[in-house]
Formats: sequence, structure tokens, C-alpha cells
Amino acid sequence: MSCFDRDYYLPLAGCILKTETTTMASTMKYHFLQHVAYEGLGGIDSWIQAKGVQLNGTRFFNNSVLPDPVSVQALIILGGPMSVHDESAYPWLVAEKKFIEQVIKAGKPVLGICLGAQLIADVLGARVYPNKHKEVGWFPVELTREGQNAPCMKTFPPSFMGFHWHGETFEIPAGAVRLARSAACENQAFLYGHNVIALQFHPEVNIPLTQLLVMKAKDDLVPAEFVQSESEILGNKDGVRQNGNYIVGLLNELLSK
Repeated sequence: MSCFDRDYYLPLAGCILKTETTTMASTMKYHFLQHVAYEGLGGIDSWIQAKGVQLNGTRFFNNSVLPDPVSVQALIILGGPMSVHDESAYPWLVAEKKFIEQVIKAGKPVLGICLGAQLIADVLGARVYPNKHKEVGWFPVELTREGQNAPCMKTFPPSFMGFHWHGETFEIPAGAVRLARSAACENQAFLYGHNVIALQFHPEVNIPLTQLLVMKAKDDLVPAEFVQSESEILGNKDGVRQNGNYIVGLLNELLSK
């Protein structure tokens, strides 16, 4: 399905609903990688529009092509239900990983969320594997000592309610610093160098994004210790609002250099 399907016309869900490229006033060129229609930019889109940058996107579910990595000034890698190991089912993963590697090596700012974080870990040589627990819904995230001292995390409190939707996790790559953990998942975030941030949780979450996830990934809502119900997920409006503040602070630090 495509971002243009009428069933998914939710203006704040994170899909760019005009053309493959949204041109804005600034000369800054940001690029996003989107794996499924229902996991879009969420609250990141509001920040992008407020900053007035040029935004391009590759939507793998819509047969989009990757640009020349040299043209990308910052990269945002979104989530998705597939695994980094599913290259036979999703052959574009091979090209995507190479593209991410090239952008990282060029020293550009990179933000990966959920699957995006796992792709960064994989590209950097770390293991991605099934987590002991599926983690779906709102659960506390704790910053490590390094996370509390990291400028990119300065708008996050030491402990906060994060939004999760994952069954796999990653090891911390060599040379990276672990930023956060949760009761269900020891590695929730890492910083590689000063320009690459990987987040297992979803600070970009907004209300339309939670609605789409519940609608399209409802099969994941099997009762378990770290899996919430639909009503619990959709009812946490305060969590959505708070995470909106967190993602703005992170983007200001990472991308507004």
C-alpha cells in the first residue's frame, strides 16, 4: 500500500502526501527512508516544516529509488516490521544498508528509529537478534550516565515513558556509547561518534501514528508482560505530548548544526 491510499490519508501520520519530493525554502537537504506506509515521520514532519528545509524521501514500499549519498546532508531512517536479516524477502535492504554506510562514512548526521536503529547497528558490525521480550506500547526508558551527559539527549529526563513496537534488539557497536535502557530491552539507544544516533524506541510518535500502528500491526498485541492493549496504547495522550518535546530537542541538537 502507498502513502497515497485514501485509507491512510492522516495528515500528521508522517507520510508526505504531495509528491516524492517536498521542496522548502532552505538549501538544506534532508532525506528519509520509509519502509512501510504506516510508519512515517510522525512528529519529525512538523519539525522539518518549521525549519523550512528541503525534504526528500525514499519509500521502499512504493518502489522509490535511493539518491546519490553525496547529495544528502542528513538522513532519517524510520521503522518497519521487517528484520534487517530479511534480504531475501526485501532485496532493497542490501542497497539500503550500503547507502546508510556511505552516509555514515561521509560524516553526515544520521538518526535511526526502531528498524532504522537496527539497520545502523547492522551496518556498523553489531549483532541484531530477537529480544527476550516483545515490547509494544508505553514503558519506561532510563538514560544511562552517558545518556544523561549527551547533548543530543538533553531534553529527555533521566527516566521517561517511551513508546515501543519491536521484537528484535541490537548489540552496541564497537566505538558507540549506550544512551538508554528499559526493563524489557537493555539496549534502547546509542551514539556513534557525534553525528549518528540510534533509538530503539519511538520519540517521533504522534496520535495518528499510534492509530496506524494499532490498525495495521494489531496482530502484535498478544497479551504479555511488555505488550499493552489497544486502549492503553491509544489512551496515553500525555506520553505523545511529552515525546513531541523530546524529539524536537534531539533534532535541534543533531540536525541544526
